[in-house]
Amino acid sequence: MYEYIKGTLTTLTPTCAVVEAAGIGYFVNISLQTYTRLADSSEVLLYLHQQVREDAHVLYGFADADERELFRMLISVSGVGAATARIMLSSLNSGDLTNAIAVGDVAVLKSIKGIGLKTAERIVVDLKGKSLKAAGAGEAGLAGAAATGVRKEATAALLALGFPKAATEKAVDAVLKQNNRQSVEELIRGALQRL
Repeated sequence: MYEYIKGTLTTLTPTCAVVEAAGIGYFVNISLQTYTRLADSSEVLLYLHQQVREDAHVLYGFADADERELFRMLISVSGVGAATARIMLSSLNSGDLTNAIAVGDVAVLKSIKGIGLKTAERIVVDLKGKSLKAAGAGEAGLAGAAATGVRKEATAALLALGFPKAATEKAVDAVLKQNNRQSVEELIRGALQRL
């Protein structure tokens, strides 16, 4: 297995990149997330996932290891192939996708092209209990990447006030389910109302 490729970006489209490394051009399939992050780059590092098929060796590239981990988790679900996982990562950013899985938001998953109700439900069932930190869901897999630090800070403050850890985390996560774009103060106030 290849871990990553580092080299000169010679071609970039919304679905693929060609990276020249040691005089060889590697064709790498990418998501729109990765495309956006590579748009102004000439030297790149892509984390790779190699898929070996009977008729081809296909490389999928990701701007960071967390997006690759989410891709690998998605393709571990029965009925979700590499093409579908790439469409999912192109339709939603990693944080939103992870949040939808963590809170069981089947409607958001169903809104992605090619994902039906049964597939969306299977993704939630198979991945909800797994650690989704890779895509920025936070410790409990409920908040987006921006809320991770806020969640930790609010939880630490409530623990310092003497509230039990399990109840504190449950209250904080419940508040984040409703709105994961809150300040620490708002999150603490909301959690206190639930404790």
